[in-house]
Amino acid sequence: MADNSSLQALVEALRRLPGVGVKSASRMAFHMLQHDRPGAQLLAQALQQASTRVRHCSECNTFTEQELCSTCANPQRDRTKLCVVETPADQAALERTGAFHGVFFVLMGKLSPLDGVGPKEIGLAKLFERATAGEVQEVILATNFTAEGEATAHVIGEALKTRGLKVTRLARGVPAGSELEYVDLGTIAHALVDRREK
Repeated sequence: MADNSSLQALVEALRRLPGVGVKSASRMAFHMLQHDRPGAQLLAQALQQASTRVRHCSECNTFTEQELCSTCANPQRDRTKLCVVETPADQAALERTGAFHGVFFVLMGKLSPLDGVGPKEIGLAKLFERATAGEVQEVILATNFTAEGEATAHVIGEALKTRGLKVTRLARGVPAGSELEYVDLGTIAHALVDRREK
């Protein structure tokens, strides 16, 4: 593609997306240029607009175009409950359940010393400041159940407990509708440990 530097640049740009390799990026690029030029223009405009307009909420750190996101600006939210998540996608997943009516803090990552991600990079000082400002009574740790997510939850939980806050962690267990013989052993073990009275 020596004479197609623009096409090569498009493929390389698409490869920056998570889970997209050379073949997938090439297929997307060829499809847009061959079958959907208006869609390619729309994508380019949407990316340009989002990259210039979207910023972080000054309270919870999620993505928004305003100073405050719609959740933080909503006076109906229960500000005594603060749910800590790793990403805006995690926040959106919790919001879709309709089960949580408190407020959020989005870390934009997780502790990962091997990758050079420490407390400063995920904004723990800002989280601790918000959690201890006086309104919050319970901090719900909703980081992912990966090694890094567990370590992040542990560090945050220990730090907030010493500040006198109630700290809880999302429960984990056997998914609804599943059969025990097909559930992984780690999930079954955690479900046994976290069991509750019926």
